[in-house]
Amino acid sequence: MDLSHHRHEFLKTGLSRSALNSDPFKQFELWFKQAEQYDVIEPTAMSLATSDGIDVSIRTVLLKYFDPQGFVFFTNYGSSKAKQIAVNNHVALLFPWLSLERQVKIKGTAEKISSLESMKYFASRPKDSQIGAWASQQSSHISSRQLLLSQFDSMKSKFQNGEIPLPDFWGGYRVVPQSIEFWQGRENRLHDRFVYEKYDNQWLINRLAP
Repeated sequence: MDLSHHRHEFLKTGLSRSALNSDPFKQFELWFKQAEQYDVIEPTAMSLATSDGIDVSIRTVLLKYFDPQGFVFFTNYGSSKAKQIAVNNHVALLFPWLSLERQVKIKGTAEKISSLESMKYFASRPKDSQIGAWASQQSSHISSRQLLLSQFDSMKSKFQNGEIPLPDFWGGYRVVPQSIEFWQGRENRLHDRFVYEKYDNQWLINRLAP
Protein backbone atom coordinates (compact mmCIF):
# COMPACT_ATOMS: atom_id res chain seq x y z
CA MET A 1 0.00 0.00 0.00
CA ASP A 2 1.43 3.35 -1.06
CA LEU A 3 0.86 5.96 1.65
CA SER A 4 2.89 8.75 0.10
CA HIS A 5 -0.28 10.77 -0.57
CA HIS A 6 -0.92 11.19 3.16
CA ARG A 7 0.19 14.73 3.92
CA HIS A 8 -0.35 16.97 6.91
CA GLU A 9 1.07 20.43 7.43
CA PHE A 10 1.93 21.31 11.03
CA LEU A 11 0.56 24.82 11.48
CA LYS A 12 -0.62 25.08 15.09
CA THR A 13 2.27 26.96 16.69
CA GLY A 14 6.02 27.29 16.99
CA LEU A 15 8.61 26.93 19.72
CA SER A 16 11.38 29.44 20.44
CA ARG A 17 14.38 29.26 22.73
CA SER A 18 13.12 32.27 24.70
CA ALA A 19 9.85 30.45 25.48
CA LEU A 20 11.58 27.47 27.09
CA ASN A 21 11.94 27.05 30.84
CA SER A 22 15.54 26.47 31.89
CA ASP A 23 14.34 23.40 33.83
CA PRO A 24 13.25 20.55 31.50
CA PHE A 25 10.92 19.09 34.14
CA LYS A 26 9.07 22.39 34.44
CA GLN A 27 8.89 22.60 30.66
CA PHE A 28 7.53 19.05 30.57
CA GLU A 29 4.96 19.92 33.25
CA LEU A 30 3.80 22.90 31.18
CA TRP A 31 3.38 20.80 28.04
CA PHE A 32 1.73 17.99 29.99
CA LYS A 33 -0.86 20.36 31.46
CA GLN A 34 -1.55 21.72 27.99
CA ALA A 35 -2.00 18.14 26.71
CA GLU A 36 -4.58 17.59 29.47
CA GLN A 37 -6.27 20.91 28.73
CA TYR A 38 -6.63 20.14 25.02
CA ASP A 39 -8.02 16.66 25.66
CA VAL A 40 -5.13 14.68 24.20
CA ILE A 41 -6.19 11.03 24.40
CA GLU A 42 -4.35 9.48 27.36
CA PRO A 43 -1.58 12.09 27.77
CA THR A 44 0.23 9.79 30.22
CA ALA A 45 0.75 7.17 27.49
CA MET A 46 4.40 6.88 26.48
CA SER A 47 6.27 4.50 24.22
CA LEU A 48 9.07 2.71 26.08
CA ALA A 49 11.94 1.32 23.99
CA THR A 50 14.28 -1.28 25.50
CA SER A 51 17.01 -3.56 24.20
CA ASP A 52 19.14 -6.36 25.63
CA GLY A 53 21.75 -5.85 22.92
CA ILE A 54 20.20 -8.51 20.66
CA ASP A 55 16.47 -7.89 20.61
CA VAL A 56 14.79 -4.47 20.52
CA SER A 57 11.27 -3.93 21.86
CA ILE A 58 8.86 -1.05 22.15
CA ARG A 59 5.47 -0.82 23.83
CA THR A 60 3.13 1.72 25.42
CA VAL A 61 3.18 2.16 29.19
CA LEU A 62 1.60 4.80 31.41
CA LEU A 63 3.48 7.52 33.23
CA LYS A 64 2.33 7.51 36.85
CA TYR A 65 4.35 10.40 38.20
CA PHE A 66 7.43 12.48 37.53
CA ASP A 67 9.71 14.71 39.54
CA PRO A 68 13.23 16.15 39.16
CA GLN A 69 14.59 12.61 39.61
CA GLY A 70 12.79 11.16 36.60
CA PHE A 71 9.70 9.55 35.08
CA VAL A 72 8.05 6.58 36.81
CA PHE A 73 6.06 3.65 35.40
CA PHE A 74 5.02 0.29 36.89
CA THR A 75 5.22 -3.25 35.57
CA ASN A 76 5.75 -6.91 36.36
CA TYR A 77 9.43 -7.53 37.12
CA GLY A 78 9.19 -10.78 35.15
CA SER A 79 8.01 -9.05 31.97
CA SER A 80 10.06 -8.87 28.79
CA LYS A 81 10.75 -5.18 29.35
CA ALA A 82 12.07 -5.88 32.86
CA LYS A 83 14.30 -8.67 31.59
CA GLN A 84 15.79 -6.38 28.97
CA ILE A 85 16.31 -3.58 31.49
CA ALA A 86 18.14 -6.05 33.75
CA VAL A 87 20.65 -6.62 30.93
CA ASN A 88 20.79 -3.06 29.60
CA ASN A 89 19.15 -0.24 31.53
CA HIS A 90 19.52 2.35 28.77
CA VAL A 91 16.00 3.13 27.56
CA ALA A 92 14.02 5.72 25.59
CA LEU A 93 10.57 7.23 26.08
CA LEU A 94 8.30 9.00 23.60
CA PHE A 95 5.18 11.03 24.34
CA PRO A 96 3.29 11.37 20.99
CA TRP A 97 0.96 14.29 21.62
CA LEU A 98 0.07 14.43 17.93
CA SER A 99 -3.15 16.43 18.25
CA LEU A 100 -0.94 19.27 19.51
CA GLU A 101 1.65 18.48 16.81
CA ARG A 102 4.13 17.75 19.59
CA GLN A 103 6.45 15.02 20.77
CA VAL A 104 8.65 14.70 23.84
CA LYS A 105 11.58 12.31 23.47
CA ILE A 106 13.56 11.16 26.50
CA LYS A 107 16.72 9.07 26.73
CA GLY A 108 18.13 7.83 30.01
CA THR A 109 18.57 4.90 32.36
CA ALA A 110 15.90 2.87 34.13
CA GLU A 111 16.24 1.90 37.78
CA LYS A 112 13.86 0.20 40.20
CA ILE A 113 12.19 2.46 42.70
CA SER A 114 12.00 1.48 46.36
CA SER A 115 9.51 -1.12 47.60
CA LEU A 116 7.98 1.60 49.75
CA GLU A 117 7.28 3.77 46.69
CA SER A 118 5.84 0.79 44.82
CA MET A 119 3.69 -0.16 47.79
CA LYS A 120 2.33 3.37 48.07
CA TYR A 121 1.23 3.37 44.43
CA PHE A 122 -0.05 -0.22 44.51
CA ALA A 123 -2.30 0.62 47.47
CA SER A 124 -3.86 3.46 45.44
CA ARG A 125 -4.92 1.17 42.58
CA PRO A 126 -8.47 -0.18 42.29
CA LYS A 127 -8.81 -3.56 43.98
CA ASP A 128 -9.40 -5.42 40.71
CA SER A 129 -6.23 -3.89 39.25
CA GLN A 130 -4.32 -5.09 42.31
CA ILE A 131 -5.72 -8.59 41.77
CA GLY A 132 -4.83 -8.38 38.09
CA ALA A 133 -1.18 -7.84 39.00
CA TRP A 134 -1.26 -11.09 40.98
CA ALA A 135 -3.15 -13.02 38.30
CA SER A 136 -0.95 -12.30 35.29
CA GLN A 137 2.56 -13.63 34.67
CA GLN A 138 3.24 -10.84 32.21
CA SER A 139 4.79 -11.77 28.83
CA SER A 140 4.52 -15.53 29.51
CA HIS A 141 2.70 -17.82 27.06
CA ILE A 142 -0.86 -18.77 28.05
CA SER A 143 -3.17 -21.25 26.37
CA SER A 144 -6.34 -19.16 26.49
CA ARG A 145 -8.00 -16.05 27.90
CA GLN A 146 -10.19 -18.33 29.98
CA LEU A 147 -7.10 -19.48 31.88
CA LEU A 148 -6.26 -15.85 32.65
CA LEU A 149 -9.79 -15.19 33.89
CA SER A 150 -9.64 -18.34 36.01
CA GLN A 151 -6.42 -17.14 37.60
CA PHE A 152 -8.03 -13.77 38.26
CA ASP A 153 -11.02 -15.43 39.96
CA SER A 154 -8.68 -17.59 42.03
CA MET A 155 -6.72 -14.55 43.24
CA LYS A 156 -9.95 -12.66 43.90
CA SER A 157 -11.12 -15.48 46.13
CA LYS A 158 -7.76 -15.69 47.88
CA PHE A 159 -7.72 -11.99 48.73
CA GLN A 160 -11.43 -11.48 49.34
CA ASN A 161 -10.82 -10.50 52.96
CA GLY A 162 -8.43 -7.77 53.97
CA GLU A 163 -5.84 -5.75 52.06
CA ILE A 164 -4.07 -7.11 49.00
CA PRO A 165 -0.30 -7.23 49.50
CA LEU A 166 2.23 -5.89 47.02
CA PRO A 167 3.53 -8.76 44.87
CA ASP A 168 7.29 -9.18 45.19
CA PHE A 169 7.44 -9.48 41.39
CA TRP A 170 5.74 -6.16 40.68
CA GLY A 171 6.84 -2.55 41.08
CA GLY A 172 8.07 0.64 39.54
CA TYR A 173 10.94 1.89 37.44
CA ARG A 174 12.22 5.44 37.30
CA VAL A 175 13.70 6.60 34.02
CA VAL A 176 16.49 9.03 34.94
CA PRO A 177 16.92 11.25 31.87
CA GLN A 178 20.17 12.25 30.24
CA SER A 179 18.41 14.09 27.44
CA ILE A 180 14.89 15.46 26.94
CA GLU A 181 13.83 16.75 23.53
CA PHE A 182 10.80 18.94 22.89
CA TRP A 183 9.56 18.69 19.30
CA GLN A 184 7.02 21.07 17.82
CA GLY A 185 5.77 20.46 14.29
CA ARG A 186 6.13 23.33 11.81
CA GLU A 187 5.21 24.01 8.23
CA ASN A 188 7.30 22.56 5.37
CA ARG A 189 8.74 19.99 7.79
CA LEU A 190 10.97 22.70 9.30
CA HIS A 191 10.11 21.56 12.82
CA ASP A 192 11.27 23.24 16.01
CA ARG A 193 13.40 20.89 18.11
CA PHE A 194 15.15 21.73 21.37
CA VAL A 195 17.09 19.21 23.41
CA TYR A 196 18.11 19.48 27.05
CA GLU A 197 21.26 17.49 27.77
CA LYS A 198 22.77 16.96 31.19
CA TYR A 199 26.45 17.73 31.76
CA ASP A 200 28.00 17.95 35.24
CA ASN A 201 24.53 18.15 36.82
CA GLN A 202 23.53 21.07 34.61
CA TRP A 203 21.05 21.11 31.74
CA LEU A 204 22.29 22.65 28.49
CA ILE A 205 19.78 23.53 25.78
CA ASN A 206 20.45 23.32 22.05
CA ARG A 207 18.32 23.67 18.96
CA LEU A 208 18.40 20.68 16.61
CA ALA A 209 17.95 20.74 12.87
CA PRO A 210 14.71 19.05 11.81
